[in-house]
Amino acid sequence: MITAEIKGISLEFETNDKVFSPASIDLGTLSMLSQIDFKSTDKVLDLGCGYGIVGILASKLIGAKNVTMCDISDDAILLSKINADKNDIDNLKIIQSNGLENISDNDFTLILSNPPYHVDFTVPKHFIEASFKKLVIGGKMVMVTKRKDWYKNKLTSIFGGVKVIEINGYYVFIAEKRSSYIPKKQKVTNYLSKKIQRKQRK
Repeated sequence: MITAEIKGISLEFETNDKVFSPASIDLGTLSMLSQIDFKSTDKVLDLGCGYGIVGILASKLIGAKNVTMCDISDDAILLSKINADKNDIDNLKIIQSNGLENISDNDFTLILSNPPYHVDFTVPKHFIEASFKKLVIGGKMVMVTKRKDWYKNKLTSIFGGVKVIEINGYYVFIAEKRSSYIPKKQKVTNYLSKKIQRKQRK
């Protein structure tokens, strides 16, 4: 059992060794949360929710009706439901999903994620590309990692820019959706890349 106070809210969480950071709340997650001001008008997606820290805190601050949580892990989903109950939160939407595959809403104002580090970039690539489509104009994707360059480049290529904050040995990335379309430069790059690939096949 973990107890914590985040943004003035007292919380408690049940965990197990099958989820990320079971012994204490991850410093990266806390670093990301330190850069976020949840607003009553926000609609939040906790992407890769683990045992529920981000989504449950957001629910406490702005109401469960404004929050969705998702994770691929059976244990994460079960623990998130247990922890929502422990923290007196009703009707929180907790969805088992491989990334955003089972997320139907397209009007989030804030998508928060602490993606898995020790894998190739397939997972964060999906997170970033799919999240862009799920945000409203003016909505923001916020990620925290220990790696900088790949995330900075990928978020810039999809969102057209990104703010990077270095804190506690982590990088917090804040990217705002300013258009419904991926920037033209990225589209041209993809087009040229495909053209080159076609030539190479001949």
